[in-house]
Amino acid sequence: MSFLPLSLVVITHNEGLNIARCLDSVPFAADKLVVDSGSTDDTVAIAQAHGARVVHQDWLGFGPQRNFASTQAAHDWILVLDADEFLSPELAADLERGLPALMASSRPAAWLRRRTWLMGAPMRWYRPMVGERMARLYHRDRARWTDARVHESLRFDGAAAEFSAPFNHADNPSLVHKQLKVLRYSELKALDWCDKRRPVRMWLTPLVYLSSFLKDYVLRLAFLDGWRGFIIAQTAASYAAYKRMRYYEMRHNPASIGAAHAKLAKHGLEH
Repeated sequence: MSFLPLSLVVITHNEGLNIARCLDSVPFAADKLVVDSGSTDDTVAIAQAHGARVVHQDWLGFGPQRNFASTQAAHDWILVLDADEFLSPELAADLERGLPALMASSRPAAWLRRRTWLMGAPMRWYRPMVGERMARLYHRDRARWTDARVHESLRFDGAAAEFSAPFNHADNPSLVHKQLKVLRYSELKALDWCDKRRPVRMWLTPLVYLSSFLKDYVLRLAFLDGWRGFIIAQTAASYAAYKRMRYYEMRHNPASIGAAHAKLAKHGLEH
C-alpha cells in the first residue's frame, strides 16, 4: 500500500463501536488523526490500535472543533469523516487515482457524495440520504469550517472537484439514538440563536412542522421509502419544531439552559 500526503481527520466522543471501520476505510492516508473530546469508552484505544494519532480537545462546538482539528493535521490536504461514516471501496479506489492530480492543482476542495443507511438498509429514494453532495475533502489554507455549534459547513472560494462514488453513513443504530441526537442538536442550535438574539416567532412553529414534513415526505420523495420514509420525515419535522420550542423556553426562562446542560451532561450528551 502506497500512502498519499493526506490527513484523515475524525472528531469523536464515545465512538468505540464505529471508529475502527471509519479509519480502516481510508488505507491510503499517510496521517490519521482523531480529535477526541473526552471519551469514556474505548474510542481512544481502538483509534490508536488502528493507526491513528489521538489529540484531546475539550468540546468547542462542531465548527470550531473541526477548525481546531485542521490545525493538528500533518498534511495540508484533509479528508473529514464522522466516526459513523466510511468510504465505499469504489470511492477509495477513485480517490487513490484522483488525489495526486487534485493535490497538484489550485482547487480548494472536492465534493463527495454520501449514501445513508437507516434501520439496517440503504435509503433508496429520500433525496437527502441518496447521493447527498458534501464538501469533505479540502486544502486547509483554502477552506474553513463555519463557527456554528451544529450544522457547520465548509466555506471556500473557487471551483471544487467532484467524485461521484459514494461514501457511507450508518445513521443511528436505533430510533433511541436518533431522538437523543435530536435533543443534543436542538440544544446547540437554540444556543446559536440565543447568541444571535434571533426573534422567537413561536407562532410559526406549527407551520414549520407541517412544511418540513411535506417537504421531506413528498418533495424529497421519502414516501417512496415506505414506513422508513415516513419515520424520517416525521423525525425531521419534529426536530424543526422542537428546536424552536426549546429556543422559546431559553428566552423566557434562561435558568433552563443550565438545568438542561446538567441533564444532558448526566447522559453524556453535552458534546
